[in-house]
Amino acid sequence: MKLTRRYLIAIGMIASTISAPALAGQSDDGVKRLALQISDNDPATFNKALNVATNFARGMSEAGDMYEIEIVAFNAGLHMFRTDTSPVLDRLQSISESVPDVTFSACGNTIAGMTKKEGSEPPISQHAGVVPAGVVRLMELDDEGYYVIRP
Repeated sequence: MKLTRRYLIAIGMIASTISAPALAGQSDDGVKRLALQISDNDPATFNKALNVATNFARGMSEAGDMYEIEIVAFNAGLHMFRTDTSPVLDRLQSISESVPDVTFSACGNTIAGMTKKEGSEPPISQHAGVVPAGVVRLMELDDEGYYVIRP
């Protein structure tokens, strides 16, 4: 019985090693992936996230590594992408133009909630695409091998 239990534990450990990605945040294609979660209306957090994204991109570029970055905003964090309330619109535009492989995603559920509360749809930066649900998008990115970070 002990031999069988040890055998099953060993098989389970081997199977989990084989089925797990070699490194989280890096897929079989060698691309390093980073997702940043923005869920609070805090200008300091907006700037931290943009700093993390640009520093990551710079580091990957200098190392000759391919990368992808996605910043996902939902709940109060959606203010990062609102053209009427965001304190970082100039940085969003600059990063969109200068950092390849960065994506900005705005939560459709949050937009719908703000629309209902405010009586009109909030204006979202042209640099941000809308995803159905921010949390679901982060879960998808995690499943795709992205490191998901909340700065």
